[in-house]
Amino acid sequence: MTAALIDGNALAQSIRTDVAGRTQALKARGITPRLAIVLVGEDPASQVYVKHKVNDSQQTGLEATLERFPADLTEAALLAHIDKLNNDAAVHGILVQLPLPKHMDAHKVIERIAPAKDVDGFHVASAGALMVGQPGFWPCTPFGCMKMIESIGYNLRGKHAVVIGRSNIVGKPMALMLLQQNATVSICHSATPDLKAMTLQADVIVAAVGKQNILTADMVKPGAVVIDVGMNRNDQGKLCGDVDFDGVKQVAGWITPVPGGVGPMTRAMLLVNTLTAAENASKSV
Repeated sequence: MTAALIDGNALAQSIRTDVAGRTQALKARGITPRLAIVLVGEDPASQVYVKHKVNDSQQTGLEATLERFPADLTEAALLAHIDKLNNDAAVHGILVQLPLPKHMDAHKVIERIAPAKDVDGFHVASAGALMVGQPGFWPCTPFGCMKMIESIGYNLRGKHAVVIGRSNIVGKPMALMLLQQNATVSICHSATPDLKAMTLQADVIVAAVGKQNILTADMVKPGAVVIDVGMNRNDQGKLCGDVDFDGVKQVAGWITPVPGGVGPMTRAMLLVNTLTAAENASKSV
């Protein structure tokens, strides 16, 4: 068998179309959804990411501003700027691009963002809402993964899902979202003893370690759904994921590519969260 491809580019475009329609509805009421993106330093990957985020926003009619600061900006100055954005009623979403310079405490910076504007879904209030199943902003990458699973009409109830990767950004939120859909979830990492024994039991595998070929064809149950969150470079400098795509696609039922899979969906869900923040704010006006 050959796995069906879950096309993140196509699904993200569909989501952007929906966001554009909802954005126009808000604009007709005199409300322009606005996202403030804050970039500190000159990290090359971050500069590429924020460029894509600005372009995506512009395509849907959302207004996105990119505010650049030098790497030697003090933490106090960054916190003061976040306070300013928190108090600006015209700004609905705030995103501080990570990683931050080493002299800054990323946790303190993220916690300074008002929960109502935390469109990245990293604030402890967002994590708490996810934990207890209350409305809040879901982190964009696992949110995008869930939308990809939803797009193939896959019923997670009673299924066994294995999440490889325990980070607070992807792994743990992903596990919580799967649990909310009544799946049985195991969280593993690259050093889990006999990882293969775990993944062979899985109906759904989410690979989010950042290690090339952590998941190979002999580790996948026939027909499984495989979501590849990894972003790596192979020996030729070509972008690749955590999954041995060519091998695994011969066993899995569905698989996401890299590039063109989870990446575009992460950015699409940022737009969804920003628009939701604007809609929520409009209800309180």
